[in-house]
Amino acid sequence: MKGFTLLEVMIALAIMAGVILTVISSFNYHLSVVGRDREETIAVLLAREKMADVNFRFTESGKGTFAPDWPDYTWETAIQPTDYSWLKQGTMTISWDTERRKISFVKYLPQ
Repeated sequence: MKGFTLLEVMIALAIMAGVILTVISSFNYHLSVVGRDREETIAVLLAREKMADVNFRFTESGKGTFAPDWPDYTWETAIQPTDYSWLKQGTMTISWDTERRKISFVKYLPQ
């Protein structure tokens, strides 16, 4: 007789189910990584744009949003003194995902 036995078919199906499950979970994980990287890239570009803006004063603490283009992203600046009297530290924090995700940038400014 030629053909496969029921046991051989069941083992082959179990192996295929394991492989398909692994591929689907790996694909899902990598999609979430791509989404997170996209959000972080947007935050970095928005921070660079805000810090390079001529009208933006990075001399005092403040808060704001990137609305209407990016309403989910907010910014906050804080100015702290350093050990050197002629230098101060400015920190810009970009928040998104209802402030569950944050990224901070530091810039040293002359007094």
